[in-house]
Amino acid sequence: MTNIILCGGNGTRLWPLSRALMPKQFIKVFDDKSLFQMTVQRNSSFCDNNLIISNINQYFLALDQQEELNLGIKSKYILEPIARNTAPAIALACMALDYDEIVFITPSDHLIKDEDKYIINIKSAKDLANEGNLVTFGIKPTYPETGFGYIEADHFDVVSFKEKPDTDTANDYINKGNYYWNSGMFMFKAGVFLEEIKKYSLDIYEKSLIAFENKKEIDDNQFRIQQEDMAKIPEDSIDYAVMEKTNKAKVVLSDIDWSDLGGFDSLSNEIKSNENVINVGSKNNFVISNRQVAIVDNDDLVVIDTPDALLVSKKGSSNKVRDIVATLKQKNPHILQEHTLTYRPWGTYEVLLSCDNYKIKRIVVKPQAHLSLQKHIHRNEHWVVVKGTATIQVGDKKSLLRVNESTYIKMGEIHRLSNEGKIPIELIEVQVGEYLGEDDIIRIDDIYKRGND
Repeated sequence: MTNIILCGGNGTRLWPLSRALMPKQFIKVFDDKSLFQMTVQRNSSFCDNNLIISNINQYFLALDQQEELNLGIKSKYILEPIARNTAPAIALACMALDYDEIVFITPSDHLIKDEDKYIINIKSAKDLANEGNLVTFGIKPTYPETGFGYIEADHFDVVSFKEKPDTDTANDYINKGNYYWNSGMFMFKAGVFLEEIKKYSLDIYEKSLIAFENKKEIDDNQFRIQQEDMAKIPEDSIDYAVMEKTNKAKVVLSDIDWSDLGGFDSLSNEIKSNENVINVGSKNNFVISNRQVAIVDNDDLVVIDTPDALLVSKKGSSNKVRDIVATLKQKNPHILQEHTLTYRPWGTYEVLLSCDNYKIKRIVVKPQAHLSLQKHIHRNEHWVVVKGTATIQVGDKKSLLRVNESTYIKMGEIHRLSNEGKIPIELIEVQVGEYLGEDDIIRIDDIYKRGND
């Protein structure tokens, strides 16, 4: 069985904790593990392989975090240049597999705490999938949630799929007792799914097949879909494209202590506030911050403090973060993309100070890692090594830069920073120029095979 892990979401409802380049599935808030790592680990006992669907930026995060687990499970990656929802993503994954391969589709950002019941549900689903069914998992609802779709069930049979209801309708579903939350998890034979999507959503199937046939194989572990091919695929979910139309749908009813952690209210039920909080005349507040926080005469607050953004909300209202995100897309889209600390395949950089014509960064390069051979059109750079020994290439000349030594990279000069040692190197970079955006980079050579992004 292959675990197809859907890994491309941005987790915008958890902003500012979650950003496009560090979405919620990769944030380590559960005993120094991420939801992605927990997903891989949870399914590794009954899945032989992983097929992870992501984009290029999240690929390196997923690769690093999977290596940290050291499970020895084989993984391949399908990298999408743009998201087209779950139906095309799953179709592309199934095209990479044999007809009879059982696939288990899971989001990468859900929490499941009752793993004993979970394994029982997986076995039931596998039996149904082997019979040629498309199996979904319905979660026993614990309250009248209006943010989920529902499945009306009659034992293993799907009676109907329901859109996200209003409060009265959700209460009615709960009272009837045969309505379940739609979990977004599925199991079936790869070939059976492709037959059904071809039958009910032919355009998605045909455009996905063209994209798959034109894929660019980077190495044995990953292949990338071409942007022009991906853009032509109609955008649709697996529910709309297939599950609501097929006569092969089955549902496994699940009571597995499940949460999609879609907002701070649900997150506050799973993790504790930081210990550096002083409440005076206050109670039931949820705080994530690395700083000392004091709250006076306020109850039921959500306080999310990051180096470049602060969110304060009443509990029960944190779903309105989506309205904040919509506003920021217009006013300050950069703050939705990344934290001050940004992960790259070679290590990390942290913005310490950013002004109109200069920026100061702390750069950490992993052992045996290399930045791309590159140049900048709009900025000059000064590097000072504070830990380790860096290998510097400027033009055709290579040299070593040791602790407390510095170099200067002129605007337009080809250069590269490498760590050929066994410990991480750290340096301070000062950028000076009229434009300091991260897109001011022209890559000449890159071992990670990225473009100018």
